[in-house]
Amino acid sequence: MKIKLILFFITIIFFSSCDLLRTSVFEIVSWSPGGGFHSQTENIIISIAFSHEPDKSNLEHNFSLNGNSNRIKGYFNWNGNTMFFIPLSPLEINTDYTIIISADAHDTEGLSLDKEFKGDFTTRPDDTRPVLFSIFPSMYEEISDLKTKVKLFFSSPVPLISLYDNIAFNPSMTGIWQLQDEDRLAVFTPSEPWTLNSIYEIRVSSSLSDNNGMTIGKEQVSVFTAGRTSEKPYLENASRILKNGSVIILNPDNGYSGAVEQPVENTDIEKDDKFLFVFSKPVDSALVKNNISIENGPALIMETLPGFNDTFIFKFENTPEYNSRFTVKIKKGIKDISNNETENDYTYKFYANGKYSKPPELAGIRIPLAPNNETNQELIFYDTYSLFDNIRITDNNYPSGEAVKTWIELYFETAQDAAVNLFSLMELFQTETSNNVISFSARKIKNNNFTILEPHEEKKDFIRIEIEGELTNTTNFGIIYFQITAGLLDSLGNKNNNLQRIPLQK
Repeated sequence: MKIKLILFFITIIFFSSCDLLRTSVFEIVSWSPGGGFHSQTENIIISIAFSHEPDKSNLEHNFSLNGNSNRIKGYFNWNGNTMFFIPLSPLEINTDYTIIISADAHDTEGLSLDKEFKGDFTTRPDDTRPVLFSIFPSMYEEISDLKTKVKLFFSSPVPLISLYDNIAFNPSMTGIWQLQDEDRLAVFTPSEPWTLNSIYEIRVSSSLSDNNGMTIGKEQVSVFTAGRTSEKPYLENASRILKNGSVIILNPDNGYSGAVEQPVENTDIEKDDKFLFVFSKPVDSALVKNNISIENGPALIMETLPGFNDTFIFKFENTPEYNSRFTVKIKKGIKDISNNETENDYTYKFYANGKYSKPPELAGIRIPLAPNNETNQELIFYDTYSLFDNIRITDNNYPSGEAVKTWIELYFETAQDAAVNLFSLMELFQTETSNNVISFSARKIKNNNFTILEPHEEKKDFIRIEIEGELTNTTNFGIIYFQITAGLLDSLGNKNNNLQRIPLQK
């Protein structure tokens, strides 16, 4: 019975102690300068009062004051349980500040705060961004008066210097900014008239600020036309832009009849070419994109930004097939900013036979019929026209069932300045036979230091590659295909998408 009473009192004391611990939490009881707006920045000192004695070194380590994402430097003073933070220099106006004390902060007994403390205050009179309510002339508006003033209406007063620094005209226009309506209406008076039939862009930077230092936060643009014209736009010229940046004028195809006139074809088109179309005046890029089409070729992608432009650049979406012919057509109905439309269709014919775009093509092979004969290896050459020619692989030089070290030379016709990608070739080259005539295991590939110094006479200007390996002959007869499967690459990125093979018979 006594033991039970003792346990009872121990339990009472334990839970009473827990209650005492719970009522003795370490916390922040007050702080200054307090939330909201504070105008006297030179007098602001941060103070934090704690419920009981803090570990001063620990509190200073876990304290920070930040303004506009920058940490503020200062020093600490203490008065009892209150910490004072004095900035090294007065706080700035038009700035948002945040006080943070980490939850790792603790008192002298090691008792930590329940959670991180965060206190916000500002020296900014108003934290609301200004709003640009309107721009005149508005987007795509046409003005008839060439002395028209530009007007921007804001939700709050703005300073003149912010207008000059953050508003730009394209083409450039000089003039004077003035403020009206309690500095909320900005008026630009051009120093000279706007140019007739010209398109102007007004660009307001996201950094434009009001008198409180708050920015509008979002760039805004308006495009307008000075004057109105009934002159219809037309395609002045078309060009192709080469990879090196040079430009070649394209010849349009105006149709032909019989043998009197021949169709105009633009040749030597490369896979990296781009097309440049120049109109007599700015026209709607969306209509240019929709009205241009390509027949028997890859699609074209517009690189020009949206809006009204007089020049447009297109590139191929995919590589045009080498030696292919395709046609680009531009339909009429492309509008300028005054809704005047192009009246003519335009047609351009192309031949994709550029010297830098030719894919690597197998032109022939050379193999030794007597690889181990040092004086005469009996070289024999086959080109792509040697269909099912006889190849004399005999037991004398290639004993049946034995792996004989040998080599095969491959000759390629390639694009100018291109080399065959050796990794691609090694992966794709193979011998395929009927009736298990032979087998060839490739071991090494090289494009110099050849086994035979001199190339085949008829192909000395071609790319030569040697594949070393082991050839195993059999007593069977049948067809041997020396082939390269689709996908062979060269050093310029050209790819041959066809199966290339030379079929021979034994």
